[in-house]
Amino acid sequence: MRVAMIAILIAALSACGTTSAPEPLPAVSADPSAVPGQSPAPGKSPAPATSEVAALPDVVGMNHQSAQDALQAAGFYYLTEEDATGQGRLLVSDRNWVVVEQVPAAGTKVAKTEKILLRSKKKGD
Repeated sequence: MRVAMIAILIAALSACGTTSAPEPLPAVSADPSAVPGQSPAPGKSPAPATSEVAALPDVVGMNHQSAQDALQAAGFYYLTEEDATGQGRLLVSDRNWVVVEQVPAAGTKVAKTEKILLRSKKKGD
């Protein structure tokens, strides 16, 4: 009985090790500078990307979270922040802070990719 079980086990294990070799994939060559779906007209080079310019909204006096929301709604996403008291505290809960200064100032026309600094104080400071 044991001999038959061992023979079945050996047959099963030897069948597990056999696999057929995968078929090789065909070679493909591509132009690395080509972008699918985009090609400039013959004789013309693509125009360089330009950054959109807009006036910066006034967010001074707003709670920090609302100020960030307003700036993002206007298309400004490169936002940084710091504690305006100089204590170096992290603005963990944005709703507990009030913007006291923004750099660049409100109304300044800047590229939407420009860094915007919000200096805020914790409510009650």
